[in-house]
Amino acid sequence: MCYPKGDFRVGPEDVYLGDIADSPFYIGAAQFDYWRHTQLIIDVVPGRGGGFSLEAPEGVRFLTRSRVFTEKEAEELNAAGEPPRAA
Repeated sequence: MCYPKGDFRVGPEDVYLGDIADSPFYIGAAQFDYWRHTQLIIDVVPGRGGGFSLEAPEGVRFLTRSRVFTEKEAEELNAAGEPPRAA
């Protein structure tokens, strides 16, 4: 789901993955533990999105794809340490 900036309260365990179009992107801690070995790729494609999600009236939806990190990428991420959590 996509919400206007400030309309969704993130919890202290939510993991910050980066920004999409100048908006912070978080994932829940349990989901992060499940997906931490993959690169998540989030695209916007034509189609019907979630009913309450910000993109729904625009006739587009989010499509998430993933790929497993290479061994070198995984080593680099491990060396960088844990990603930040929401405050």
